[in-house]
Amino acid sequence: MLNIIRVMIIEDHPLMRKGITQLLSLDSKFKIIFEAKSGEEGIQFASQYPLDLILLDFNMQGISGLETLKRLRRLGNLSKIIILTVSDNKQDVIAMINHGANGYFLKDSETNVLLSNINKVLEGELVLSENLVEYLNNLDEEENIREKLNDLTKREKQIHQEIAQGKSNKEISINLHISEGTVKVHVKSILKKLQVKSRVEAAIVYLQQPK
Repeated sequence: MLNIIRVMIIEDHPLMRKGITQLLSLDSKFKIIFEAKSGEEGIQFASQYPLDLILLDFNMQGISGLETLKRLRRLGNLSKIIILTVSDNKQDVIAMINHGANGYFLKDSETNVLLSNINKVLEGELVLSENLVEYLNNLDEEENIREKLNDLTKREKQIHQEIAQGKSNKEISINLHISEGTVKVHVKSILKKLQVKSRVEAAIVYLQQPK
């Protein structure tokens, strides 16, 4: 039996909403439950009806994509939320993921890549568009990233991978069979070695690593 994914699109541009709907129609498991024309409309609908996936525009009239995301998470919405945007600003990426986005995709990505990335998010991965990862790579020299990652111990590399998948300290402790206190110590060390201030930035470094 096909597992139906209930989807809401929050996008103030009608042509873009139509394009996203056509994209998702390529995969029969997606069912568009609602098309919101604003963040306010999307928040109101999400508070009343169960959803599995929300595709959220970053730049909208009225309340922004970021504010919409914040409100959805504050209300306890557990849907996977993917940001669709034309912005490749690093701080925008970090802000959106830091407030609970599960993916951040540029609107000019190839159709098949977008669908593939959406499915990865549904499987529990934190995903950025490949061209966005390439952009972030340009902000830090490849050798510098490799050097930072090489400083991590084997256990820290395992935990770093879990962080990149959005896992909490408790989930990591269960997955790796170590105490939550031990995880916290390792996370602190990872942030220091990678020279980042948050788990989100650590996840982005993971995505930046040379292939």
